[in-house]
Amino acid sequence: MHGSGIGVLVSDSPYGPFKDPLGKRLIDTDHIWNDIDPSPFIDDDGQAYLYCGNPDVYYVKLNEDMTSIEGDVIKIDSKPENYQEGPWVWKHDDYYYLGYASTCCPEGLGYAMSNSPEGPWEYKGMIMDATEKTRGNHPGIIEYKGKSYAFGHSYDILKSKTSTFYERRSVDAAEMKYNEDGTIQTIPYWNDKAPDQIENLNPFQRTEAETIAWSEGIKTRKEQDMIYVTHINNGDYMMVQGADFKDGASTFNISAKPFSGGIIEIRLDSKEGQLIGTSKIDKKGENYKIYTSEVERVHGVHDIFFVFKGESGELFHLDYWEFQK
Repeated sequence: MHGSGIGVLVSDSPYGPFKDPLGKRLIDTDHIWNDIDPSPFIDDDGQAYLYCGNPDVYYVKLNEDMTSIEGDVIKIDSKPENYQEGPWVWKHDDYYYLGYASTCCPEGLGYAMSNSPEGPWEYKGMIMDATEKTRGNHPGIIEYKGKSYAFGHSYDILKSKTSTFYERRSVDAAEMKYNEDGTIQTIPYWNDKAPDQIENLNPFQRTEAETIAWSEGIKTRKEQDMIYVTHINNGDYMMVQGADFKDGASTFNISAKPFSGGIIEIRLDSKEGQLIGTSKIDKKGENYKIYTSEVERVHGVHDIFFVFKGESGELFHLDYWEFQK
């Protein structure tokens, strides 16, 4: 936050717990009100950098321990056009890229290129144009299994539920493509269609219940070494995308911890789609239990919708599921 500076936390697990190894700010400057949106980048030679800043953009080298800095925090004089905040630096082929929230408000996703992680940076255009559909949009760029993806955020889900505005951002993603000269093709504003699925889901292996492409109503929670689906009420549902049933399944197993109990309708391709089976969950129980039910044999690739039905209150928690041939 503006005025608080930038700290660092460490953990032995991405789930935490995180601890402060310094007891003070990692980045502590005379422009502390500008020091927000920290973003680390590790170059091919192992040198780590930290970028941050609004309305200017800064960088500093990080030591190998990632909890101390080398040298001074440097202001980038060649600030790219329309730079606002939220810097994100990455490397693709021989070029370095600086993505950022561009203009305000609304914000688009701008980017600049360089031959060095320290610049100078040359503005190249927009990863995503600004639009009145969103107030904020900060980039995160990754490469995964041969494809590049741009992540950002919008208020689309909030707007679908209420006309009252407050800070309730949702994460969006889209495939991102490069031109031959290294520049980036502009992505249209986020839409409801997710990036193309890289490979089909195998429904015949244990699948954690928090594996979700879309849902309504439910939440996930972590306790100790376990992540599970909770806040399941009547009418809620969750969906997994692109499951390949091949020659079909005969039974369905799901690990559930009952509360008021209910049923899980297993439907294909939509919330009201073909019903291939129903799993009945007990009322009340101290522990998780495997519930087995028969399913209609279907073939090929389908989206699976788990639709939850029951009386008032929380119905059950879910740990994992799998189909059997």
